[in-house]
Amino acid sequence: MSGVAGSQLVLEMKGICKSFGAVQALKGVDFQLRRGEVMALLGENGAGKSTLVKILAGLQSPDSGTIAIDGKSTLLGGTKLSHEAGIAVAEQELSVIGPLSAAENIFLGGVPFSGPWTRSRLASKARGYLDAVGLTYLDPAARIEQLAVAERQLIEIARLLATNARILILDEPTAALSDADIELVKATVVRLARAGHSVIYVTHRLGEVFEIADRITTLRGGESHAPVNVCDMTLEKVIEQMIGRPLKEMFPPRSSGFGESVLELSGVTTRALKNRQSISVRAGEIVGVAGQVGSGSEALLRAIAGADVVESGSIKVGGRALPPAHTLPTAMRSGIAYCSSDRKLDGIFADLTVARNLVAPSMRQVSPNGLVSRRRVREVTARISKQMTIDPTRAEYKVGALSGGNQQKVALGKWLGIRPRVLLVSEPTRGVDVGARAEIYGHLRRLADEGMAVVFASSDIDEVLGLADTVISMYRGRQVRTVSPSEVTSHELLKDITHSDDRAA
Repeated sequence: MSGVAGSQLVLEMKGICKSFGAVQALKGVDFQLRRGEVMALLGENGAGKSTLVKILAGLQSPDSGTIAIDGKSTLLGGTKLSHEAGIAVAEQELSVIGPLSAAENIFLGGVPFSGPWTRSRLASKARGYLDAVGLTYLDPAARIEQLAVAERQLIEIARLLATNARILILDEPTAALSDADIELVKATVVRLARAGHSVIYVTHRLGEVFEIADRITTLRGGESHAPVNVCDMTLEKVIEQMIGRPLKEMFPPRSSGFGESVLELSGVTTRALKNRQSISVRAGEIVGVAGQVGSGSEALLRAIAGADVVESGSIKVGGRALPPAHTLPTAMRSGIAYCSSDRKLDGIFADLTVARNLVAPSMRQVSPNGLVSRRRVREVTARISKQMTIDPTRAEYKVGALSGGNQQKVALGKWLGIRPRVLLVSEPTRGVDVGARAEIYGHLRRLADEGMAVVFASSDIDEVLGLADTVISMYRGRQVRTVSPSEVTSHELLKDITHSDDRAA
């Protein structure tokens, strides 16, 4: 926690209402922010957080309610007015431009900068902002595309500081980061609050809240709870406030036994995996592969799925070897389904309906003789919707209009149409709220209980230890250990994936 938050209110919102047609996104929301504090803004997907942030950013106007900054009534009808009020937003999707330098990115987007844009002047001006976010070692001339994801995130925050913003809104700043990189961002947030900035911190990673936030405001169903001090809350209380009921168990009970081996890798290498990979997964078993970004955990799944070319070694499904240079289609025909970590890129068709997404991998089943059968589409959609607890009345909704949790359920559920023997999932709950997380964990366990072999890769250590029957830790393309989750602690697993004890050398 920043520990320096004062009593002076820099922002106060009262009775904020906002509707989109018949949908009332905000129902009289109250929100306040003090000088030098980190206020965690929490809630399930669809609770109204994004709408509230967009109003502060000037992207949307409230239907009713008042906004005061430093005690003065303020209108934020446009991004220009929002900037002038000292508000800046770092969206969940990074907006930095890869070919440009760190300094050039900092001064993009309407940041005041007079005179010629020479490299030396930009570097000199950018130095202070880089130092402020902890990038004291970074050359301002370094190109963004050469930097780590965490460094790009910090440059995004440095850009906010360059606008002279006093109120910083960070929307899921650690969603795509590994545990080690998350520490860099958290330290920067605390540093900024101590320097007098006020931070609105939107996150689904509740553990971070107790480490860096001073207070919590929770939204549920478009309504707000009064802000509470973090020191007065527990994780259980926060979850209950978010979802309106106690969350008895985040992770479902593990299976008591497994079947025969369904998936076997022996000495597999790819361009991204130079070290030979060998694993075995049984029917009904969930294997969790823990690793940071670039550890090889996702590359391992891509190799199995045929998304990356296998250069050596063998992969067997049900005892039958896949072709040496198998592809995604051949893997699918062999009973392998792959759900990547980037659902917006290749997990869903955002502009298509839920029904079309759910039948996409199984078009042959719903289109006999080359003609799509509406009856079969309805049957497959209804079956998968029931399996994945997707609201059947939303079958004709565009998937892009759904919450992150429901999008992820569609991304997973669409593979059930091909009835796979092996399900590969990378980052199964990235950007998903706590209630939807529990649902997704339950779905994965149910699929395993029905005999499916499940392999998931995750940078969330608690997720791996809580869900997996067998844990594999990876660092720089090497498997560090393979154990039962009861035989390893979170501290040991963190050491494995960060190489802090040189174990994988």
